Amino acid sequence: MEFKVQTKGLVIVYTGEGKGKTTAALGLVLRAVGYKKKVLIIQFGKIWFTGELEGIKNLKPYVKIVQGGKGFVKILNDKLPLQDHQKAAETTFELLATEINSGNWDLIVADEIIGTTVGGLLKWDQVLDLIKNKPEELDLVLTGRHAPQSLIDLADLATEMKALKHPFDQGFLAKVGIDY
Repeated sequence: MEFKVQTKGLVIVYTGEGKGKTTAALGLVLRAVGYKKKVLIIQFGKIWFTGELEGIKNLKPYVKIVQGGKGFVKILNDKLPLQDHQKAAETTFELLATEINSGNWDLIVADEIIGTTVGGLLKWDQVLDLIKNKPEELDLVLTGRHAPQSLIDLADLATEMKALKHPFDQGFLAKVGIDY
């Protein structure tokens, strides 16, 4: 097989039930920064402190992170009306669409957008349209559980994280610095 140099921006999907989707995306961010690429991370549904928020401060001026949303729907003591989550997801999506077309970034990570869409807070058509119409040179990463086949078919690279074993299965909560 003859290999060619890839210059087109890729659509990358990290999905599945296992841990590691955001972690894989952040690994790509770190790699991109090594080449002085400009990176934007937009997190859907994440509103609490995570290690990546603090760690990314050390990657300025190359990386910017934005948390959008009102938390995950119906977990971690969520009592907000679904409409509040939906409005926050739409606002975050509008920001994503603006930034994708801004020309300011080499790589954009839409963290947890898949779950946001699977949960009905965003429509698949608008996400698929955004991907199809992204600038050709932009690399775009989408993470979250339950990616539909239509998204996988559109992606250039798709990886499914499969849980084989996790401390949660033995009753342990998430670990600081490992899970968040």
